[in-house]
Amino acid sequence: MFIALEGGDGAGKSTQIKRLSRALTEAGTSVLTTREPGGSPLGERIRHLVLSPEFAPVDARTEALLFAASRSAHVETVIRPALQRGEVVITDRFLDSSVAYQGAGRGLGAEAVREISMWAVAGLVPDLTVLLDVSEATGRARRSSREQDRMEQEPEQFHREVREAFLALASDAPDRYLVLDADAPVPVLAEEILRQVRDLLTARRML
Repeated sequence: MFIALEGGDGAGKSTQIKRLSRALTEAGTSVLTTREPGGSPLGERIRHLVLSPEFAPVDARTEALLFAASRSAHVETVIRPALQRGEVVITDRFLDSSVAYQGAGRGLGAEAVREISMWAVAGLVPDLTVLLDVSEATGRARRSSREQDRMEQEPEQFHREVREAFLALASDAPDRYLVLDADAPVPVLAEEILRQVRDLLTARRML
C-alpha cells in the first residue's frame, strides 16, 4: 500500500507520519517512510538544489522539472521496489504537491504539471492521500518558528493558492483523499489517519 501525506508548509505531516509508522510497525506491518523532494541519494541532492535559498531565484519551469526528476528517481529506486516487496510506503509529499505548488502557486497550470509528474512516476499514484489542511494563521505561525527553506519563505498569497489547490484536488478525487483539519489536536488526527489506513489494510487482507 502506498500512502502520501500532503498539505501546506506547517501542516504537521512529519509528526503524523512518525505516529502512523510507529502504530503500523507495532502491529507487525513492514513500513517504509520517505519524503519529497528527496527520498533517494540523487533526490536528496536535488532537494538541496531546489529548496536552498542560496540558489534563489529558480524559475518556475526549472523548479517543476527538478521536482519531477527527484520524484522519478524516488519512485524507481525506493518506492516501487518497496511496494513490490509488500511493504507499506508512507511518503511526506508526492506528485500532488507539484500540482499545488508549481501548478497553482507558480502559475504553471495544474494539468501541465500533473502531466509531467505522471510521466515521471510512470502513472504511480497513492492508494490513500491524507491532506492535512492547515489554516493560514497556523501555517504562518509554525513556519515562523523555525528556519525556513525557499518555498516556506514565499508570501502569504502563494501559500493561500497552494492551500486552495490541495482542496480542489481532494474534491476531485474524494475516494483517494482523507481531508483533515490540521488545527485539530495531534492525537485526534493520528487516530483518524490510523483508522482509515487500518480499514484499507484490512480490506486488502494485509492486516
